[in-house]
Amino acid sequence: MISHRWRLFFATLVFLAVSSFAFARKPDTGFLDRTLSLHNATYKYEVFVPEDWSSSKKWPIILFLHGAGERGSDGLLQTQAGIATAVRKDRTRFAAIIVMPQCKTDSWWSEPAMEELALATLAAASKEFKADPKRTYLTGLSMGGYGTWAIAVENPNKFAAIVPICGGIVLPEHLRQQHPEMEKIAYPDDPKSYADVAAKIGKTPVWIFHGGDDPVVPVDGSRKLNEAIKAASGNVRYTEYPGVGHNSWDNAYADPELMTWMLSKSL
Repeated sequence: MISHRWRLFFATLVFLAVSSFAFARKPDTGFLDRTLSLHNATYKYEVFVPEDWSSSKKWPIILFLHGAGERGSDGLLQTQAGIATAVRKDRTRFAAIIVMPQCKTDSWWSEPAMEELALATLAAASKEFKADPKRTYLTGLSMGGYGTWAIAVENPNKFAAIVPICGGIVLPEHLRQQHPEMEKIAYPDDPKSYADVAAKIGKTPVWIFHGGDDPVVPVDGSRKLNEAIKAASGNVRYTEYPGVGHNSWDNAYADPELMTWMLSKSL
């Protein structure tokens, strides 16, 4: 007969084994480092995973495109401004997977190669973290705001909502002079450009943010896009911050309505 002491010993072993297994299987959450191989090149990117994430359900997923100042290859700079900053201030507001790729130095999100990279990281994170294809969202600031418009136009019906911040479709004159190579992927500043973009955006919900005194990307472009989408009977909201310069993204991502609005949209 097994003594009480041995029963207790075996019970303790079983408890420790089960506890260790449960601990080992606990999923990683927070900001996670990831890499992606694409066309024989390796790219680093970040994924934010909510603390209560589990594989038992599908999750909304947000693709975030950073600005020109965060370009590089370290895989981290893009987490130093924009949506990642807002997440660090209050994670409870962001009940979604957030994918943060990094655009190469001297490249632009509006270029086909960088669009491909952004969408490839989105696909990889969607597969790894069980994302809901009907609740996939797109947002970006400055250069990433331009990228948001460009990727949304090229991928109709892919995103349940988009949030371009201090972006546009027409390059300001100072950027045209500094980067003549961008002419081939920029829109001319005429009414047809805005009407064409509005038609391609269709019924996708859009919330545009811009600073009223932006010296880098003129607010007039966002105003025209807002009017064009309204004229096309689209679904658009527009927020302009009087007296705010280029950094309108801190205000936008801190808006208490933004995440509620975004995550309420579904294809």
